[in-house]
Amino acid sequence: MIVAAALVMTATPAADAEAAARAAILREMEASAAGWNSGDLNRFTAIYAGDATYVTGDGVIRGRANIAAHYADSFTKRGNTRGALRFEPLYWRALGNDRELLIARWILTPDRGAASSGMTSLVFEKREGHWRIIADHSS
Repeated sequence: MIVAAALVMTATPAADAEAAARAAILREMEASAAGWNSGDLNRFTAIYAGDATYVTGDGVIRGRANIAAHYADSFTKRGNTRGALRFEPLYWRALGNDRELLIARWILTPDRGAASSGMTSLVFEKREGHWRIIADHSS
């Protein structure tokens, strides 16, 4: 019984740290989606590291500035022309210290018509106290 209690106590700090990291990442995702939904390109792309890579159907985009340029045409002063964005986390995996993999479904709900959705694989790294996407593969 004492051994089991000791194992639980040593596992708790790691589990707490992982839960805290994932909660912080979800807050970053919500802030990014809020940027998309309000038409704020800088807020939407703030989640990306400066050296992030983004894989699209057309190839690989390198760097936050180029990722922002890729999305710029969709942004207006009142929102995003492609619809309201939200995410549904589906799978998490720790990738060592200060790195997490999140696989999620993205959902765009336009003002009119049917919603569209797809999948995204995001690798996050904690940098200077913030969780940033370093790799994004979305389809």
